[in-house]
Amino acid sequence: MYKIHCLNPIAQVGLSRLPDDFPLTEKVDEASGILVRSASMHEMELPASLLAVARAGAGVNNIPLDKCAEKGIVVFNTPGANANGVKELVIAGMLLAARDVVGGIEWVKSAKGDDEIAKTAEKEKKKFAGTELAGKKLGVIGLGAIGVKVANTALSLGMEVYGYDPYLSVNAAWSLKRDVKHVEKVEDIYTTCDYITIHVPLLDSTKGMIGRDAISMMKDGVVVLNFARDLLVVEGDMIEALKNGKVKRYVSDFPNPTTAGAEGVILTPHLGASTEESEDNCAVMAADEISDYLLNGNIRNSVNYPACDMGICTKVGRIAVFHKNIANMITQFTAIIGAEGINISDMTNKSRGDYAYTMMDVESPATEALVEKLTAVDGVFRVRVVK
Repeated sequence: MYKIHCLNPIAQVGLSRLPDDFPLTEKVDEASGILVRSASMHEMELPASLLAVARAGAGVNNIPLDKCAEKGIVVFNTPGANANGVKELVIAGMLLAARDVVGGIEWVKSAKGDDEIAKTAEKEKKKFAGTELAGKKLGVIGLGAIGVKVANTALSLGMEVYGYDPYLSVNAAWSLKRDVKHVEKVEDIYTTCDYITIHVPLLDSTKGMIGRDAISMMKDGVVVLNFARDLLVVEGDMIEALKNGKVKRYVSDFPNPTTAGAEGVILTPHLGASTEESEDNCAVMAADEISDYLLNGNIRNSVNYPACDMGICTKVGRIAVFHKNIANMITQFTAIIGAEGINISDMTNKSRGDYAYTMMDVESPATEALVEKLTAVDGVFRVRVVK
């Protein structure tokens, strides 16, 4: 039996997918798995019982990834589950930037007492006129699940779309419409496009990527959209560019004191994935990931350990070892298991950066003595008997 603790409310459609012997618990210190959305885990004392954390969403900035990895705790996210919800808001953001819909709505509210409002509107509407998206050039930085959907939808709106992603996956490439122009340098996006939307993870290499230097390369009157992470943009530089007219609009889903109320900024209160459908999709994916891992040891969509899938174990036992990605580990594991007189019928080893994961199906039950010997190997973080 594995107990699951929810740090945030998780959609029932996801919770209902947990096996019957996976009861929910209010006590985090007895949980084998944690389901979380936005709650911060950085100051949490991680219980010894904890085996996995599943984030019902894509971003994992609220989870201490390395700390979890070094304790043999697998952290999952749900890439693509909220992609359509974010895509629709990005498209809405482009429309709001192209035409002053918000200004027009506010004017109508202010004129509610005007008995001749229809006639007055005909005189005032030119103040809120804008442009159409069709024929404009859109640059999509990052062609993951969301970026691909934005690019494909923009084509349907008649836009000319340019995409940049040096790590374009095979699946993303297959999903991308052929009319999207793939560029090899992000600078080509900056110098070419009327609209630029960012869809990359927040890493040391991407933090502040849209700053003074990048903005200086952009076309005058460009619209920049950020529905990924606020720290991807140096917002002080963006405000300056809005003031001097270099940037026409900055559309973001991350309000803060720098941008809130600033001229030329359109902000939404982190609504990208706030749809019933997105929340359901994320909850279902997170529940499925954590269930498969706890039951079978399989890892899909982890952000701190490699993907690894050996299906359902049909042998007597299955052992999972979390360890440093260094030489001679497999040799030591197999020697220890062999010395115990246990035969390994199947095995897989995968690595991701500094961390590695080894699963072995065995033809005899794993003893406590075996687990102790494997755990004692220098560089091993955790040994888990899956079955």
